[in-house]
Amino acid sequence: MTSQFDVIIPRRGTNSYKWDSSADPDSLPMWVADMDFRTAPAIIDALSRRVAHGVFGYTKVPDAYYAALTDWFSSRHGFAIERDWVIYTSGVVPALSAILKALTRPGERVLIQTPVYNCFFSSIANMGCSPLENALITGEDGRYAIDFDDLEAKAAEPDVHVMLLCNPHNPVGRSWSIEELGRIGDICLKHGVTVVSDEIHCDLVFPGHTHQPFATVKPAFLAASVTCSSPSKAFNIAGLQIANIVVADEHLRNRIDKAINIHEVCDVNPFGVEALIAAYSEGQRWLDELRLYLYQNYLMVEEFLTTHLPALRLTPQEATYLAWIDCRALSLTSDAIEDRLAKSGHLLINSGTLYGAAGEGFIRLNMACPRATLINGLERLRDGLQG
Repeated sequence: MTSQFDVIIPRRGTNSYKWDSSADPDSLPMWVADMDFRTAPAIIDALSRRVAHGVFGYTKVPDAYYAALTDWFSSRHGFAIERDWVIYTSGVVPALSAILKALTRPGERVLIQTPVYNCFFSSIANMGCSPLENALITGEDGRYAIDFDDLEAKAAEPDVHVMLLCNPHNPVGRSWSIEELGRIGDICLKHGVTVVSDEIHCDLVFPGHTHQPFATVKPAFLAASVTCSSPSKAFNIAGLQIANIVVADEHLRNRIDKAINIHEVCDVNPFGVEALIAAYSEGQRWLDELRLYLYQNYLMVEEFLTTHLPALRLTPQEATYLAWIDCRALSLTSDAIEDRLAKSGHLLINSGTLYGAAGEGFIRLNMACPRATLINGLERLRDGLQG
């Protein structure tokens, strides 16, 4: 059956960062983490109504916003969020920077698990801090896991007070289990390390998997953590710039709220507000259909690599729409693969080194596109590497 997600929507020439950044008119971008699908119809309808009003002044975030947010996380993820815990802002990356501003001092180190989302590195550097890497480990099947002995040793360092957790993890696609999160939390509690959990991909777990918010694993974790979320990834509305910080502890919340205001990221636009309300109030069915489509795309990538590029290995994945591909058998650096694919295959992907030294030998490929586009991209990957 033809899916709504099979529709190819031309994006070049729309000032799309993903599609209009390359000077190569024949390039196929499968790098930037946004999707090539229209957002949920309920969101489009809500934005159309708001546009029809014609006045776009400063926005007051209404009660309906908090109700939609708290109902969604309660029903979808078992996370009972109180309205007073919520600080809204323009995006998860500004949120992370403001949180680090509030909770760290220049010269300290921030614990991260690499390879990891590249903006973790920049947010840490912008605060005058440096990353302390707890490198993830892989088993024979290529599935990533946590080196808990190393995590404990590094959490115990006296200049480490914050851990940035990616849950689900970008780029390796893990949806951390309750047992894994429990061990992370116990270690961080023991050593007085506040966990800042980036859960922007929480609604993009594959069928058969569930997202476990870090703050819900144990009551003690709620008071010793901060959760960042946004509908931007799941509903493809990153350009509307809306996100939330959830902080149950009042002292932590006041410090972070002050930093949000100092950074001047305390205001949001009316379209982001309307989009979040519509997404969390009416977007459930659309999202479930999207998750299934993305999972089928993942299976297609797996089958294609097995058949046509057996030297490459797709990392077993539980969440996100970002394929993490092991290319170490090619004896090429990640940067060389990225350059070769751009020049000979007109395919834009991310080098694994963007996510830290632990990403060397890997590439990241965005699978969130119509299936015909995905096939085109995979064929370019094959031809670019074999040519």
